[in-house]
Amino acid sequence: MSSSSESESNPSTSPRRLHSHSSTPKSSPLCRDSGSGSAQESLSLSRFSSPKRSSLGEKIHPRTRRTVVRFWRRRRVKVILGVLGLVGLFFLTDWWMLSRLHDAGRGVKRSSSIVKSSSFSVQGGVKKFNKGKRRPQIHSRMLALAAHALADGQNKPEPKGLWDEPVVPASVWRPCADQRKWEPSEGNNGYILVTANGGINQQRVAVCNAVVIARFLNATLVVPKFLYSSVWRDVSQFGDIYQEEHFLNYLAPDIRIVKELPMELQSLDLEAIGSVVTDVDIMKESKLSFYWKNILPILLQKRVVHFVGFGNRLAFDPIPFELQCNFHALRFIPKIQETGALLLKRMRQNARRSGPLDHYLVGPFVESTMKGSKNRSAKSSRYLALHLRFEIDMVAHSLCNFGGGGEEMQELEAYREIHFPALTLLKKTTKLPSPEELRADGQCPLTPEETALMLVALGFNRKTHLFLAGSQIYGGRSRLAALTTLYPNLVTKESLLSSSEIQPFMNFTSQLAALDFIACTAADAFAITDSGSQFSSLISGYRIYYGGGRLPTIRPNKRRLASIFLKNSSIEWSMFEKRVRKAVRQTKMIHRRPISRSVYRNPRCKECMCMKG
Repeated sequence: MSSSSESESNPSTSPRRLHSHSSTPKSSPLCRDSGSGSAQESLSLSRFSSPKRSSLGEKIHPRTRRTVVRFWRRRRVKVILGVLGLVGLFFLTDWWMLSRLHDAGRGVKRSSSIVKSSSFSVQGGVKKFNKGKRRPQIHSRMLALAAHALADGQNKPEPKGLWDEPVVPASVWRPCADQRKWEPSEGNNGYILVTANGGINQQRVAVCNAVVIARFLNATLVVPKFLYSSVWRDVSQFGDIYQEEHFLNYLAPDIRIVKELPMELQSLDLEAIGSVVTDVDIMKESKLSFYWKNILPILLQKRVVHFVGFGNRLAFDPIPFELQCNFHALRFIPKIQETGALLLKRMRQNARRSGPLDHYLVGPFVESTMKGSKNRSAKSSRYLALHLRFEIDMVAHSLCNFGGGGEEMQELEAYREIHFPALTLLKKTTKLPSPEELRADGQCPLTPEETALMLVALGFNRKTHLFLAGSQIYGGRSRLAALTTLYPNLVTKESLLSSSEIQPFMNFTSQLAALDFIACTAADAFAITDSGSQFSSLISGYRIYYGGGRLPTIRPNKRRLASIFLKNSSIEWSMFEKRVRKAVRQTKMIHRRPISRSVYRNPRCKECMCMKG
């Protein structure tokens, strides 16, 4: 008998009475620790609890026997009650998670409306989405199964390789785009101006392409400018995001760069003299031969060419070495670096060392990413960054349906008429694929609900720390409810930073995007929901270039996922999990950059990276 069982003996029977009735001296196992008694004494006592004791307990006083039997019965009752309590706690937790998912899908019932979320309004005000109507639940059955899976797997280890790349084939590549094997360009053929459009991602690519064109045409590049966009509404210029002096100094061995045009050229009406070249004049992904044949003559005659827009107007093959601009010459200004370091510090709880990319992202503030905790045994938190490409511009441009009914369709159509008039005209004049066909073909962005299902199926447990890039998710908080319920440790830069810390970046979408860029690029794992996103592509390429094969990126095949989600009403969770893992695992394979594909997304090519050995 164990000592714990002895300490729980019947309190109504004193040790002295037990001694007298059993005629047992002080060495009796009923009044001392069983470890000090003999094996024979322990065996004799154990017989009292045996159902086969009719002939073995004759010499024991009946009252003593009743005491011991009563003790064992009470212990059995306590064990049974404990087991029932644990089972009840499990079902209570499961019920709570399911009820939250149920409420998230249906919305919160109120007198005036069932679902309230802010979204786009043509008049510029705030419009209530699906006011007074019940919003349909998306993948409700699968979300319930996902909640069960998370509850069942709370104490189970995560799948092997969840946070890893196939290290051996990935780690043989090393950065070498900074190698220079040529003489500096003198820039004698004239000046190139670039006013890049779009957000920070399009602008970044346009700047790097301008560096290539300037060297190829032996021209002098003027520090790029950014075009104001009615969509992004950001007045930031190059020096508000990137370190201008570093840009000039780093590229000095490659091309000549000046901050302004010479005085004699500043007074020219560039449009009147035919020096302005827009995206209408250049095909998308034009080869270098086009610029030699069509742009160089203008440059030599007018002494200046002004590219306006310049979005993706240079082909990726053949690739000049000057594309190193993306990985080496563009460095964020100290204000962005410092706040980015603060994000990394708060995401990596108890971290005592910096990440492999921190030096390239936050520069001199890398030390501040490490938390000065005295608890050396505390384990630092790794985190998953998620770029959920579900903003209204993406949703509207996709022409897909997302479960919002007629009001959603009207709202997105109104947005398209203002921001995508060409697409609206195309819809009226051409028969386009139906929303169902688009979804089956993998053309629709993953919804927050589908993203949550993918993460659960891959094996990310409920305690996973998630950083969500961007915050203007179409549908607002109600649309994110399923994701935040399954993963309560989901944060954004807005929730990590105080109002005073984020205030300097408000109303500057490109600077806010730069903070997201830092947090996503430095993450232990990065998940994208749209492979066509330039933001995700730039981050993925940066992680490949500097990551040493240890920073995985999850790139789901939307067409394959669509075929799986179409079976959401019948597929079992185990099969769903198996198929999702197989579809994502195939995208983790390490390979060279395919011809004509973006070097910014996959720089594994001899022009940008070298193979060890």
